[in-house]
Amino acid sequence: MTRRPLLAATGALTLALLLTACGSGEDTAASGKDGGATRTVRTAMGEVEVPAEPKRVVVLDTGELDSALTLGVTPVGAVRSDAARGFASYLPEDEVAGIENVGVIAQPNLEAVAALKPDLILTSKVRDEARYAQLSKIAATVMSENTGHPWKENFRLHAEALGKQKEADRAIAAYEKRAAVVTEAAGGPAKARKTEVNVVRFVEGADIRIYGRKNYIGTILADVGLGRPAVTDKAADGFSYDVSPEKIDLADADVLFTATYGDPEKAKETETTESALWRSLTAVKSGAVHRVEDELWLQGIGYTAAQQILDELEEALTA
Repeated sequence: MTRRPLLAATGALTLALLLTACGSGEDTAASGKDGGATRTVRTAMGEVEVPAEPKRVVVLDTGELDSALTLGVTPVGAVRSDAARGFASYLPEDEVAGIENVGVIAQPNLEAVAALKPDLILTSKVRDEARYAQLSKIAATVMSENTGHPWKENFRLHAEALGKQKEADRAIAAYEKRAAVVTEAAGGPAKARKTEVNVVRFVEGADIRIYGRKNYIGTILADVGLGRPAVTDKAADGFSYDVSPEKIDLADADVLFTATYGDPEKAKETETTESALWRSLTAVKSGAVHRVEDELWLQGIGYTAAQQILDELEEALTA
């Protein structure tokens, strides 16, 4: 046997042993086999018995990490958006310090997860449905259906799984109060509705995305009561309407927020923003283009991120 197959076989055996250890004996409080108190949570995968008071939580997406920290829970492990980056920069450093890296989104390292001996795992079907059986052997696994647009429902699910409903109520109330303040800062509901806003994302290896209404950032703009240009209604499934640099005029709006995922050159940002067509946009001519952090506006997907986005919205709308 060559070295590479030997290593693969060893890794598979290690994971199998870890899964067996986490699926029996003293580490099965979530299953109720050791007599530990549990609660039933209704998830996208059916009813799941979770520990009454989870102590060791692993989260497998950015939204789940935001939820946990918003609710005052520091996970023992979490995935990252990609292997080269740390956790989202908008999160307080002292709150993410000590959280173990367990892989990247949709590619968690199951050995690393199992080694942390979690009693609760938070993720979604869209990310990890294929791994549900394996994850469930490690710990009680709570999955939402999807990410992005249903982030508020997901937050409620995360709070229920963590036993933090009161904390969730406070976070939601604080967000709604802040959104109302931003609406007033924008000139009140009537003026906010007349202010058309677009969010444009330059993506390496893909077309330029003009974000629609059915996504995370779209719900925040709606909560503030801001207007959206007609192009947003062309978005497939409400998510985004993708265009080439030659059609960037379709992104025209009173106010533009731009973000970049990946290399600006490869994402066609430089090519687009140096064009005459870009310079003809209403927001560009009026100086109402605001560059924002992709990690915060489009990857955070939670109430901690939302509060910071509201701060930036208020600053931009009152500039």
